[in-house]
Amino acid sequence: MSDTPDKTQDRLYQDLARSLMEELASGRYPIGARLPAERELATSYNVSRPTVREAIIALEVQGLVEVKVGSGAYVRRLPGKEDLPGFNITAFELTEARLLFEGEAAALAATQASDEELDGIERLVEAIARENQQADGAEKSDREFHLAIARATRNTAIYNAIEHLWDLRATSPEAALLHEKARSANIKPVVDEHTAVLTALRNRDPGAARAAMRAHLAQVIDSLLFATEERAIEEARRTAQAKRARYQSAP
Repeated sequence: MSDTPDKTQDRLYQDLARSLMEELASGRYPIGARLPAERELATSYNVSRPTVREAIIALEVQGLVEVKVGSGAYVRRLPGKEDLPGFNITAFELTEARLLFEGEAAALAATQASDEELDGIERLVEAIARENQQADGAEKSDREFHLAIARATRNTAIYNAIEHLWDLRATSPEAALLHEKARSANIKPVVDEHTAVLTALRNRDPGAARAAMRAHLAQVIDSLLFATEERAIEEARRTAQAKRARYQSAP
């Protein structure tokens, strides 16, 4: 088994979620039972551990299982005939799309942004730092930071595409659930990563801006993996290495 994704693995989590639903319906796992550990499921179904996480999240969205941090996934209810697998955009898919779009947007903004816009982006970095000190921070400044960069491209199509991706964070149940798990794990926007993007924009360096944005969003993926990991963060980083490499290696 390998964690390295290929073309056939893009939606493997859906197949796994369907298989697990069938096992629940068959009575193999009664209400209250703990599902096999992530590593066991990955081995049994010959898929990556991130794929297992996405499948479990799909079941959690439908109220079939409850994930307890550090313990695992437990059956909340058994699926009935009316239960059909419903799949939306996952947080991993969404962040991959953001990495591609926002990396290029940052590169373009480095050549187009006015000094006034860059000053505004700097104020948003400062606002992110302030929000991080609040227990109930809603990460509004983080969203505005990324949209300000998209706006600075002077391209309405780019701005609309990136705004839509951000809207999906809240409207896709799978994505919203995982981001909520990340917040519950006290994972917040990293000020240094946003500062690196700003520095590259101020230096009018498209390559550095692209690289800084991609590095930032690759870390977001890492954080999302950690938010659903059953073990320590070092193991999460090891299992995430191949997936992060995919996002960072694109030219």
